[in-house]
Amino acid sequence: MGPTAFDSQITGALLTAPETAALFEDKAVIKAMLEVEGALALAEADCGLIPAESAKAIAATCQGLLIDPISLAEGTAKDGVAVPALVAQLRAAAGSEHASFVHWGATSQDICDTGLILRLRTALDLHEASLRQLAGQLAKLADAHRNTPIAARTRMQQATPTSFGLKAAVWLSGLLRHLERLDGIKSRLLLLSFGGAAGNLSALGERAVAVETNLAARLNLGVSPAPWHTLRDGLYDYAGWLSLVTGTLGKIGTDIVLLAQNEIAEVRPGGGGGSSTMPNKVNPIGGEVLVAIARQNAGLLGTLQQAALQEHERSGANWTLEWLTLPQIVLSTGSALDHANRLIGALEVKGETMRATIETSNGLLLAEAASFALAEHMPRPEAQALVKNACKQVNETGTHLFDVLRGLSDAPIAWADLKDPAHHMGASDVMIDRVLESYQHLDLKR
Repeated sequence: MGPTAFDSQITGALLTAPETAALFEDKAVIKAMLEVEGALALAEADCGLIPAESAKAIAATCQGLLIDPISLAEGTAKDGVAVPALVAQLRAAAGSEHASFVHWGATSQDICDTGLILRLRTALDLHEASLRQLAGQLAKLADAHRNTPIAARTRMQQATPTSFGLKAAVWLSGLLRHLERLDGIKSRLLLLSFGGAAGNLSALGERAVAVETNLAARLNLGVSPAPWHTLRDGLYDYAGWLSLVTGTLGKIGTDIVLLAQNEIAEVRPGGGGGSSTMPNKVNPIGGEVLVAIARQNAGLLGTLQQAALQEHERSGANWTLEWLTLPQIVLSTGSALDHANRLIGALEVKGETMRATIETSNGLLLAEAASFALAEHMPRPEAQALVKNACKQVNETGTHLFDVLRGLSDAPIAWADLKDPAHHMGASDVMIDRVLESYQHLDLKR
């Protein structure tokens, strides 16, 4: 087994999404930092700071240079960051004529942070695409089952009938809000990190701002009004968004795991894991992973937030703390989205079982409806007391609630009509339509 469950050849496939995981492999980290170094040289040449010939040579070297990650290990252990060792190899590869212009005026954090942002931009694109795919699946599920009654459950107890379509629409509504937040997340995250040694780009003199602008344009990143070396709320905002996403996915997973229990069996996840000894078991692995990841990300987010306590113009300890936490949050979010898409895509909705659950309650799920029907013929407190007494009799005798109420009251109520759970789903249809309209509006904005 690997040093973490993400790295393990045994558990890695369960907990990581390959495309997201690839962004955190050593070769991807090195490639992103070299991309920044190459763009920096070209930006500085554009502004007349270094010779154009050297900039082209450095950029070409950055594109073709293959650095073995293990060759950076000793330097990273000594310096606390891989950039000095990387720059040394880049200078050697660029040749003595151009070596002095490599990494001109930058600091390790500029290269490391900006490389991270380039990789996170790709991660965001992957996660947004997965979110949109999942939203589309949930929109279809909500519409298809708007008229499928299910027992609503509050505090783990049966409450009243509702629509399974509304349940799916509620899941969808959370995802839509996460998608709506993305523009703001991107505007605060996708920023160039470029401050030089102490954050003021003093080594670049009067051309500092021009280089910054040019470099940001070359990398297609925004420019922060001030360096964000030690005020890293954009990263933490992004991590919070990831935790919100996995929290919603964890809620969906929780509902599905509970509904898939043998004694309820109102949904079937469509696949699952087996037991080493019990042939009858089909374990809801996808839903369980969603719950586990949601809890992990919530905990890691609290640890990551502690990295906000940065000292002065650069913090080594808190920077390292980010490396220990943020990648795990990103990796597990990719995995959760993959699991959720598979789970919803294969979900079997057992409408007949849902209706049977309501019917086997002997009318107890319709107690609220009964009290409101009686309240048209007597004071509401009196109606509620009557229904509460009738519920006790139902539990004692197994008689249907409405049959008990017929014997306790002569109110002219069409009890047979009230038995249909489809008549008790309230404004579900309207609510589903509102969520689907929001989905369609968001989809048109793409």
